[in-house]
Amino acid sequence: MRVIFIFILTYVAIFLNAQNLIPSTQPNLPQKELMSRGYGMFIHFGMNTFAELEWSDGSIPVETYCPTNLDCEQWVKVASEAGFRYVLLITKHHDGFCLWDSKYTDYDVMSSPVKRDVVREVSEACRKYGLQFAIYYSLWDRHEKSYYSSNFNDYVAYMSNQLSELLTNYGPICEVWFDGGWDKPVEQWQLPRLYSLIKKMQPKCAVGVNHTISYPDRLRKLVLPDSMIVDNKYTFQYFPSDFRLWDPKIAHKLDKKQYIYQGNSYYLPFEHTLCISKAWTWFQKKDNLPVRDLDELEELFYWCTDNGNTLVINIPPDQTGNIREYEANTVIELAKRIGIKRNQPLPKNGKFISLGAETIVSSVYDDNSQLYGGNYATDGGMQTQWRAEDSIATLTVLLDPKEPFNKVSIFEACEQHVESDGFTTTRVNRIQNYNIEIWRNNRWECIYVSDEVMGDCKVIKFPRSYQTSKIRLNVTRATAPPALYEFNVIYKES
Repeated sequence: MRVIFIFILTYVAIFLNAQNLIPSTQPNLPQKELMSRGYGMFIHFGMNTFAELEWSDGSIPVETYCPTNLDCEQWVKVASEAGFRYVLLITKHHDGFCLWDSKYTDYDVMSSPVKRDVVREVSEACRKYGLQFAIYYSLWDRHEKSYYSSNFNDYVAYMSNQLSELLTNYGPICEVWFDGGWDKPVEQWQLPRLYSLIKKMQPKCAVGVNHTISYPDRLRKLVLPDSMIVDNKYTFQYFPSDFRLWDPKIAHKLDKKQYIYQGNSYYLPFEHTLCISKAWTWFQKKDNLPVRDLDELEELFYWCTDNGNTLVINIPPDQTGNIREYEANTVIELAKRIGIKRNQPLPKNGKFISLGAETIVSSVYDDNSQLYGGNYATDGGMQTQWRAEDSIATLTVLLDPKEPFNKVSIFEACEQHVESDGFTTTRVNRIQNYNIEIWRNNRWECIYVSDEVMGDCKVIKFPRSYQTSKIRLNVTRATAPPALYEFNVIYKES
């Protein structure tokens, strides 16, 4: 009997220990479940939806929030049809407006003209459609008076009370996503206290804080995901965190998982965030904005859900309180194209035979290879780029002639014009005409030619496989010197 009792205690200790972040080179239980989910729908909805803003300052009257035909179940139904495994809902953005019935503020839905608890309706719809439910909660609060108190403990208590409401009244919460930490020194947030509170109420919940990682010697000097390719080099800015966030940057193809805090190494997967909007807007606007092309969404899906990482795509409801039909159609069509199926692993892209390959380029912008060298077109990073000096340019990638390929994907580094809100972006393609050649029988042979604008991400699928020692992109017309984030040569089994 004593042996059984000891065994039970040991099992319980292991189980409870697995819920918290401890030094490890392997994922714990919440991390495993995060990685297994893999693909979620982000939902930005709140005061900013009605103010036509990305960030508001907490002074907008509560009466401004007034959806005319609120349908939270429609949001979750779209998520289900689009193959998402979980829904990540903004419960409180930086303006402090709360989408649930919080007894700690009057800046919430129950004080608005539409007195409906959005958090409750979304959580219940998730259970109905078999999706998991996650919440975003802004640390920064531009409305709450205690945020400006001389004793910041008052505000930490306010957060603790609100988190307790969210974590005890709405069923299982698979993830808590914190944001806005940049507005205060790290230690003021008392993250260990908040983390412990969350784990006490929802032991399997994964907790993340935006801009998780920094350089060891300088907090607030953030590490871009392109640099996260060496284990145990960088440290936590926000500890504890169960996963890394750097909204909305894309992780490196060779993303690493080990990060240091006070001399110990911790395993941390990365969660990506993308907007369905091509203009990089999070809250829906009155005007219909174009969505990202399916080619780009497909390749970003593969990239972001690879290597043990996860992806959430933001699909924001409009002022009626509904997801727009054309945006819903886009993500549903994406799921069909990729072949996402419930209760099955997420589909993969294929073998990248060009990753890290040597390159030869016709020119480099400003003759600066350290910033714009051809190697950046195959390095696996989405924040680096090859940029040519001339508008007519070539990129040659050297390949293993034994490796077959049947697909090429090209991410163009477009000109970007950011509007005054700091978010809304217009991307302008430079590359107008181009072709692709392979070296075969001691000569260059063209296998693809286009007289159309390349687009943000061009995907070329060949009906048969090729093998070659080198492949060449020829840009024959461009409005300005062309630039590429990545030129990927891939073998994908049908």
